[in-house]
Amino acid sequence: MNVTPIYAGLLGLLLTILSVRVIAGRRTFGISLGTGANLELERRMRAQGNLAEYAPIGLLLLAMLEVNGGHAITLHSLGSLLLLGRLMHAWALSFERRSPFYRTAGMALTLTSIGMASLFNLVVP
Repeated sequence: MNVTPIYAGLLGLLLTILSVRVIAGRRTFGISLGTGANLELERRMRAQGNLAEYAPIGLLLLAMLEVNGGHAITLHSLGSLLLLGRLMHAWALSFERRSPFYRTAGMALTLTSIGMASLFNLVVP
């Protein structure tokens, strides 16, 4: 079984949820473009945007490692770190008003996954 599609699918579902929250916020607040200086909408948009910025490189590195014969435990570990990091960060930004721990921890897990996957891609034959 391929590992990367599991995490791509789960992160895709998270992006769908965050996108629906942005759309709902635009309708609720009556803002069709930009943030209208609405902090709630801005938080929702940044949660969505941040996922769209970090998840693709994480998934690309995971897929490259998988294609090059990375061990399933390594792949699942990196994929789980990426997914958990993105979930924590999205929760902190889009669903909570004050969650600096989850936001910081989410970014730490995300960057750990991306950094480790980068290093593994450099050393895996």
